[in-house]
Amino acid sequence: MRAATYESPLGTYLMTEEDGALVGLWLIGQKYFPKELPPVGSGEGKLFALTCRWLDRYFAGERPEPGELRLAPKGSAFAREVWELLLEIPYGETATYGQLAKELAQRRGLERMSAQAVGGAVGHNPISIIIPCHRVLGARGQLTGYAGGLEIKRRLLELEGAEYN
Repeated sequence: MRAATYESPLGTYLMTEEDGALVGLWLIGQKYFPKELPPVGSGEGKLFALTCRWLDRYFAGERPEPGELRLAPKGSAFAREVWELLLEIPYGETATYGQLAKELAQRRGLERMSAQAVGGAVGHNPISIIIPCHRVLGARGQLTGYAGGLEIKRRLLELEGAEYN
């Protein structure tokens, strides 16, 4: 595993890659920041260059697609399923934890699913921004629960022109 940093308008992000895939992108100091990481290197390499370019485009107001990067977030099968749902939320749009829980329940053939369980997986998303956990809102469309802090979440949603309460 290798690590590098990215300087964004919102602060410094740490990105990690393993076997040519992005496995992490965290705002330094955010909640759930990993305790054990490889030493930060020079950031050289094709994947880090592609990720930096993706983030540059995103912060410039473009709409890069997550599929442009090879992503390999590590987590439980349930968490990975939730993160796949996050990738389906379009740029500039939002969903609620309840909506995600309902969609996941339907896909699994269940009557219902816990929005809190979905929220736990959303909150532990290891590839922030690219896997857009910032697009998930509370039941009434309010800002809630973002590992990087609500101010960062607000700024990301405003950058995308998304509406929230």
